[in-house]
Amino acid sequence: MYLPPHDPHVDDPMRFKPLFRIHLMERKCATVECMYGHKGPHNGHIQIVKKDEFSTKCNQTDHHRMSGGRQEEFRTWLREEWGRTLEDIFHEHMQELILMKFIYTSQYDNCLTYRRIYLPPSSPEDLIQPGLFKGTYGSHGLEIVMLSFHGKKAKGTKITGDPNIPAGQQTVEIDLAHPLQLPDIETLRDFSELSRIVLEVQEQVRREEQQREQRQEEQEHSQQAASQPASPLAGEGAEGEETAAGAEGTAQDKAPASQPFVLPTGVISRNEDYPRTCRVCFYGTGLIAGHGFTSPERTPGVFVLFDDDRFGFIWLELKSFSLYSRIKVSFQNAQAPSQEAFDEMLKNIQFLAT
Repeated sequence: MYLPPHDPHVDDPMRFKPLFRIHLMERKCATVECMYGHKGPHNGHIQIVKKDEFSTKCNQTDHHRMSGGRQEEFRTWLREEWGRTLEDIFHEHMQELILMKFIYTSQYDNCLTYRRIYLPPSSPEDLIQPGLFKGTYGSHGLEIVMLSFHGKKAKGTKITGDPNIPAGQQTVEIDLAHPLQLPDIETLRDFSELSRIVLEVQEQVRREEQQREQRQEEQEHSQQAASQPASPLAGEGAEGEETAAGAEGTAQDKAPASQPFVLPTGVISRNEDYPRTCRVCFYGTGLIAGHGFTSPERTPGVFVLFDDDRFGFIWLELKSFSLYSRIKVSFQNAQAPSQEAFDEMLKNIQFLAT
């Protein structure tokens, strides 16, 4: 198991924790050992469920128990998972979330199901190299997100989840067709000014979507009436869209190599050590929900590209900032065989989470 570094140190390396091991014996036999707990390896079992999926089960869960009972197990887990004690955490909401996570993860007693995930394919047009990133998620701590590119969109998919947004869900979506021009550094400190800029772009995106839907309806009507020529309005709209896209591309090309950046006053960040310059910003949306993934909704935000290995997202409605740093671990045989296979995998993990 690859665990993120302790919150909020996103630039620290991932941590490695063995979960099971297999001894290959003579005559094609093998023994499986569970590595979970603090009493050493013990008897386990592996079952191949189907292609690209298997499960492990511990046959001696008493090896996971501690003499001090659940309280000692919780304190040990807290030190390993968070690098601190409960007394160090003063925020009651954060204590509640941590306790929920312990109860949720410990109930499985290392009976786990594993499914293959692919790393996203890359192309020369991508903003940066896609891949896996560690990100700060407020009181939830650090989580793993996969950044992938899909034409005019970029998606951040949760590989690890929390009580609000489970793994597999699309935590952020970046609209690469709508770059944001940030104001000067002093004006940027004013949250209301950044909010005004983002909400204006949100309204523009909404109008463009309405126009697209209208054009689609007109095209469907024109196809039904095959004897009539195509609607000139549809042609003009398409041409206008092309021109706008071209203008956006030009704006991107002319963007400075870097510009000063600071978080607006009132925006909360777990990690104050974020970069003070950025390359480019885009309009985006972030997924928020109540506990148990109740009432999910996409809310406006700002995607901030710092460099090839770090980006951020300002959650406008939450007045919160997430900082993401690339995971620099080499995973063998993890490349998707095709874009179609990767898209299918994304669809499957979202379906499992839902």
